[in-house]
Amino acid sequence: MTTHDTPATEDPTALVDPLKALAHPVRLQVLQWLRAPEQHFPVNEVGVCVSHIQAKTGLAQSTVSAYMAVLERAGLVRSARVGKWTHYRRDEERIAQLIEQMGRDIGAIGDSGSPR
Repeated sequence: MTTHDTPATEDPTALVDPLKALAHPVRLQVLQWLRAPEQHFPVNEVGVCVSHIQAKTGLAQSTVSAYMAVLERAGLVRSARVGKWTHYRRDEERIAQLIEQMGRDIGAIGDSGSPR
């Protein structure tokens, strides 16, 4: 019987929500657009208005809002309310932390020496 020890790194379950959020092609596309928002949207100092994201995707406002809520819960974007409008921008610090954690956790699995 082979056992696999869990690497002594951060909790790998912290990656589950961000990876699930990115598994949907529209959410991934929106996050990519928000990487260079000035190329894809009218931008102000607060971020990109959800109405502009909705117009670019061609989806219903409620659908886009739900997608953005998933990205926000996963820590990939931050929101700011301005009046009745919600504006979004990427959370670059959190994204960098997630990428670093993925490298450590996936690298730790690969370093175990056990073939899968």
